[in-house]
Amino acid sequence: MERLGALDSRIQASWPGAKVAGPAFTVWTRAGDNAAIHAALRIAKPGDVIVVNGQGDESRALLGELIGGRAAAAGIAGFVLDGAVRDAADLGEIGMPVFARACTPAGPYKHGPGRLGVTIAVGGVAVSLGDIVVGDADGVVVVPQADAEVVATAAEAVFVDEAKRREAIATVRR
Repeated sequence: MERLGALDSRIQASWPGAKVAGPAFTVWTRAGDNAAIHAALRIAKPGDVIVVNGQGDESRALLGELIGGRAAAAGIAGFVLDGAVRDAADLGEIGMPVFARACTPAGPYKHGPGRLGVTIAVGGVAVSLGDIVVGDADGVVVVPQADAEVVATAAEAVFVDEAKRREAIATVRR
């Protein structure tokens, strides 16, 4: 992957400890409008991460506690927004991971248009339906579905190598 899947670092967890992993369900919407997100909630599958190109707009939240609650009840794994969120503390209380560019109290429009399941750009990275999305305190990474097995194998090798290096460091400290 050559480290190309990391989203813009301004897209961050909306509450401490938020983590998400799963296949992308992609949404394109106009700035500040969440009609397409409501449509996505009707067809996304449990375990999906709803990834939204909200045009990077920070003036209106694309979702908050109510959509987060609906998503949690439907088994949605979380959200990644190239846009803003609101009700961050409430989202943390219900355990709905949301990664967003900003937090604002201003609510959304609900007029559309929007598109579902199309390839979008989020945080400078192309995201297609079914790509693997992983987010934590360090940010969000997207792995193309076609590369997922190779990347998982490479990640396991890095994990093993780093475990050995940690052990060597711990040995020196003793």
